Amino acid sequence: MKIRFQQHIRQVLFFGTLGFAFSCSNTKYLKEGEMLYTGAEVKIENDSLSKKSKKALKSELEDNLTPKPNSSFLGLRPKLFFYNIAKEPKKEKGFNYWLKYKIGEKPVLLSDVDRGFNKDIIVNYSENKGYFNAKATYDTVSKNKKAQVIYTLRPGNQYLINKVKFQNDSIPVTEEIVKVSDKTLLKEGNPFDLGVIKSERERIDNQLKQKGFYYFHPDNLIIQADSTVTKNHKVELNVKLKENTPDLAKQQFTIDKVIVFPNYNIRDVKDGKYNIPMDSDSLAKYAHNDIYVIDPEQKFKPKIFDRALYFKKGDLYNRADHNLTLNRLINLGVFKFVKNEFVISDSLNHKFDTYYLLTPRQIQSLRLEALGRTNSANYAGSELNLNWTHRNLFRGAEQFKASVYGAFDVQIGGPKDAKNLFRAGANAQLSIPRIVAPFRFNSSSAFVPRTNISIGYEFQNRTEYYTLNTFSGSFGYLWKENVRKEHDLKIIDITYVTPANVTPLYDSISAKSQALQRVVQKQLIFGPTYSYTYTNTMLPKKNTIYYKGTLDLAGNLTGLFSGANVKDGKQKSIFGVPFSQYAKMEHDFRFYHKLGDKSSFASRFIGGIAYPYGNSDNIPFSKQFFSGGSNSIRAFRARTLGPGSFDPRTIKQGYYFDQSGDIKLELNAEYRANIYKFLNVAFFADAGNIWLVNDDIQRPGAKFSSDFLSEIAVGAGFGLRLDFSILILRLDLAMPFRIPYYEKGDRWTFDKINFGNSSWRRDNLILNIAIGYPF
Repeated sequence: MKIRFQQHIRQVLFFGTLGFAFSCSNTKYLKEGEMLYTGAEVKIENDSLSKKSKKALKSELEDNLTPKPNSSFLGLRPKLFFYNIAKEPKKEKGFNYWLKYKIGEKPVLLSDVDRGFNKDIIVNYSENKGYFNAKATYDTVSKNKKAQVIYTLRPGNQYLINKVKFQNDSIPVTEEIVKVSDKTLLKEGNPFDLGVIKSERERIDNQLKQKGFYYFHPDNLIIQADSTVTKNHKVELNVKLKENTPDLAKQQFTIDKVIVFPNYNIRDVKDGKYNIPMDSDSLAKYAHNDIYVIDPEQKFKPKIFDRALYFKKGDLYNRADHNLTLNRLINLGVFKFVKNEFVISDSLNHKFDTYYLLTPRQIQSLRLEALGRTNSANYAGSELNLNWTHRNLFRGAEQFKASVYGAFDVQIGGPKDAKNLFRAGANAQLSIPRIVAPFRFNSSSAFVPRTNISIGYEFQNRTEYYTLNTFSGSFGYLWKENVRKEHDLKIIDITYVTPANVTPLYDSISAKSQALQRVVQKQLIFGPTYSYTYTNTMLPKKNTIYYKGTLDLAGNLTGLFSGANVKDGKQKSIFGVPFSQYAKMEHDFRFYHKLGDKSSFASRFIGGIAYPYGNSDNIPFSKQFFSGGSNSIRAFRARTLGPGSFDPRTIKQGYYFDQSGDIKLELNAEYRANIYKFLNVAFFADAGNIWLVNDDIQRPGAKFSSDFLSEIAVGAGFGLRLDFSILILRLDLAMPFRIPYYEKGDRWTFDKINFGNSSWRRDNLILNIAIGYPF
């Protein structure tokens, strides 16, 4: 106890001395008469306000004061300290310049503070919140070359809304305003608030834009506040048009002609006019239904604009269809720039023509990619991809992508004889911007629904072990309800795997392992898959989420109609290959919380299960779950964790094996912070494992049971993220804290940590190098 007390005393003395040093060293650099500005405080003197209201008003007022004092941490100002100790650089580069102006922060002095201006801000902001009789004073408190400004506000009583009246006369615009008045933000009994009044003007403007008032603007509205007609600090609001509102703003406009330029170029416009005559006779040859597609070279089928354009001749203008059309045109993926113009064609009848000026992207592109990679399974490798893209294959904005690739992974450490891997293949995908189906599919989303068709082939060679030939194909639909919700349905998703050149060496290794034998068995997997994604991470919110749920049903109808039952010896085949039958479900949920401008907390939960039945007694190896690695539980090398409490140390040397399972549970948490421009740090913890649905006598402890919590692996670590905008290079160093294959009462490893032992460091410090965030 005495030793601990002495340690605490030393810590207190150390931090106290450090704080005193930082504090004193910053003020000693000030010139004679200068004072370091340490901030401002607003005091509110009003007995009628609740503590909650006072606190909110005080916080809002202090946020509006300028300038802000030097940043501090635990009462210290390290940035100011670095600015002071660094010498004035001779050039705008070098260590001194970096330390003084990039890391450091120039002192904010009392002389930089315009106290009278801040006092006016406090009064004006208070009046905008309904405190019409607000008065403010200020005082300066100084000591030891430091100064703080105290502002005192006497706001008086806050005025409340007594009544809201909307102008009502016979002109169309005011009639429409009255129609939407029931949704007003100005509620009787609420405090007068200028911010709410501005929001109300914008709300009315948005509603009028939906009713054809294209030229209307929020500034055409005035909301008058009258406090003389009532007593007891209440105010009456009158919503009305300004007297100088232009006539155009009062008129409802309808669409006359819809004209599309799908090959628009700024050079086609001279003196504000298009080089193609716009009279009716000249436009007639470009007519398609109710639109005109000016495409002399016929690069695009006109019908693609039927599905993208929501404005038709005679329609009343509305903002929703306006934005929806622009978004769908962009979402086609074939246009680089999309511009929209409205030109009055008949001012007497309030009509205008709408022009869509579309600049195409490069229709074809060829890209060569070379990649280098390494992973925690002791493999390093490279990949070469050649990709060809055609963005308008059949003139209907169909996107066709084809690629060929080759890759290799070479063992650079770890267990001996893990063998190298070579892959080569090709794939092609056609994406059609509509739903190709015998039924009608209508979508009012800003995102164009797509039909996707893909085929692919891959050759894989595990040197000295085997080669695999994999053929794949799919047909399905992708559509979005909105920017947050996405659906991906594959009506059919087929994979056919056939082995070749299985060596006697691999046969001898796999003789006692059914799991290894299944790797080189012929596999036929087909069936529908569906995934649903919801995310609001693109929104500027403090808390955001991401969710993806996936359902994979293989061979279900075929197994049902054929009466397949492998347990009864009735396994069915197609062309001599038993087809897989299973149901698989996976959920990926992520939560993000912003702690500040430069720090955040991220977490993820993954839960999945795959259940074989009917024609199968196990899940195909390629469809199972894996754990460990740079995007999973980082304290364990890729695909080496689990299943369950199975001990991989029982595997013989030279025994190549990827641990896989039918059930997966995983939880990850990460604190992220930016410390300097592109340099970010993270502290993370991961937990989870995989399990089997059925017993495997060759892997004891692998089956999922009620004791699964005792088989959860835990790891944690520290990471660096180099954010270069075009890519994020991630380096995560992790170590295991709980190892599920140790004896049940000895799975926590805190007592085994030994950084001084090179053998321990080699086995327990896992470096993951990856691109992008793990989640």
